[in-house]
Amino acid sequence: MATIAARPMSAEERKVIFASSLGTVFEWYDFYLYGTLAAIIGKQFFSNLDPNSQVIFSLLAFAAGFIVRPFGAIFFGRLGDMIGRKYTFLVTILIMGLSTFIVGLLPGYASIGVAAPVILIGLRLLQGLALGGEYGGAATYVAEHAPHGKRGAYTSWIQTTATLGLFLSLLVILGVRTTMGEAAFAEWGWRIPFLVSILLLGISVWIRLSLNESPAFQRMKAEGKTSKSPLTESFGQWKNMKIVILALVGLTMGQAVVWYTGQFYTQFFLTGSLKVDGATANILVALSLLIGTPFFLIFGSLSDKIGRKPIIMAGLLIAAVTYFPIFKLLTEAANPDLAKAQAASKVVVTADPKECSFQFNPTGTARFTSSCDVAKQVLAAGSVSYETVDGTGPAKIAIGDKVIESYTASGLSADDAKKKDAQFKGAVAAALKDHGYPTKADPAKMNKPLIVLLLSILVIYVTMVYGPIAAMLVEMFPTRIRYTSMSLPYHIGNGWFGGLLPATALAIVAQTGNMYNGLWYPIIIAVVTLVIGTLFVRETKDVDIYARD
Repeated sequence: MATIAARPMSAEERKVIFASSLGTVFEWYDFYLYGTLAAIIGKQFFSNLDPNSQVIFSLLAFAAGFIVRPFGAIFFGRLGDMIGRKYTFLVTILIMGLSTFIVGLLPGYASIGVAAPVILIGLRLLQGLALGGEYGGAATYVAEHAPHGKRGAYTSWIQTTATLGLFLSLLVILGVRTTMGEAAFAEWGWRIPFLVSILLLGISVWIRLSLNESPAFQRMKAEGKTSKSPLTESFGQWKNMKIVILALVGLTMGQAVVWYTGQFYTQFFLTGSLKVDGATANILVALSLLIGTPFFLIFGSLSDKIGRKPIIMAGLLIAAVTYFPIFKLLTEAANPDLAKAQAASKVVVTADPKECSFQFNPTGTARFTSSCDVAKQVLAAGSVSYETVDGTGPAKIAIGDKVIESYTASGLSADDAKKKDAQFKGAVAAALKDHGYPTKADPAKMNKPLIVLLLSILVIYVTMVYGPIAAMLVEMFPTRIRYTSMSLPYHIGNGWFGGLLPATALAIVAQTGNMYNGLWYPIIIAVVTLVIGTLFVRETKDVDIYARD
């Protein structure tokens, strides 16, 4: 392999990085608006369901966008390898931006009934397809403009865009929310951040129209070496398919769960398990993103010197080892009353195992009527962690020295069931209060500097695994099928393993009763990727991508 000397960044390269990154920031902004406003959107578009089902359905609609991302990667990746990088990811940003703008105009369930959630899910699917084509195009485009020895540094700017997009969405939401007040924001003000995206779309399209095609693709096209069938070459030939599989299980799968734990699951954990109010949680997360984001550039540049693989694998290892202690410290910092109550007065459910069902109910159709299920449902609704021990007879909840017997709802009339439910919930709530369990986090008792520090550490883990990965994925595949080949493992890893993390972690917590057990999902996936990546994935930093047409 010929050695290509590193050189300073040219004006054209700076323009490429700026334009690609700015457009991708806006695209992630569009995507994350929905996730940040999932609770409000649930009330607007799934108002025919009970509150718990509203949140679950809104999260499932959010997940729908992640599920279709690999299909967008295949469709747009094929176009990008056949007709070019520039025009393909120009199309993706148009689809994403228009879909987001329409969400801001879409009437809710109260106005048009079931058509509202159906159209909403359709728009989420379009957003997911567009994002599936966007990332691979932007990363490939920037990498193919970068000089040898600088690809990690150049593509790390693209890696900041997801975080900056999330940060921008949080800022806009906080600004609108603070200006108009919570009631007006929940009623109609939530639409403003979606509608504002049309301005961002216009800027992004204008900038991207001024860009030239990547030099690697231009040269390959001039030489007549473009692929006639990128899908067949990428996935129908074992020599390439095995690299696609390794890229998934040895890189992106673990990277994804660390990313979503550090930048998304933390919000659910703060507001759900720790009962921190939404505005405060948004501010704390936004501050941590502001502190952590520069590390994308640091680790991207460092990967040009010491390699991509050591940094990514180190990030996976450190995250897997420290997640449990960090989240427990987060509990003590954000809701010390809850941490104290959990230590002093553990909650234990004693029940017949035959009475206990799987507690996760994503469709909202299951009815939990046994005494065990009723007890667990009441505790889960209050985000109370508990242990379960085997017993006989009706289920009992022990809160410190207080024991409350549950009831079986089966066979009761509607009025009797409602009365029993109110009595049982009242008794549980009173016992929790007597033993120091708070109904919400007390802002005066929060250790906010420590919270921001812990959240920033989690974001730095994200930067370790995510900062160098675009360059590494680009370097793993030849130019003629690069867009297609790198996009699929990236979006399966991030769309499926990462995007489904909140729902999967929620299922684990609902089943086990322990609010920390959802962390087992990212830890196990990270360890699997760490082992496979360490053993089988090769370092790529010295690869000459121009020699791989």
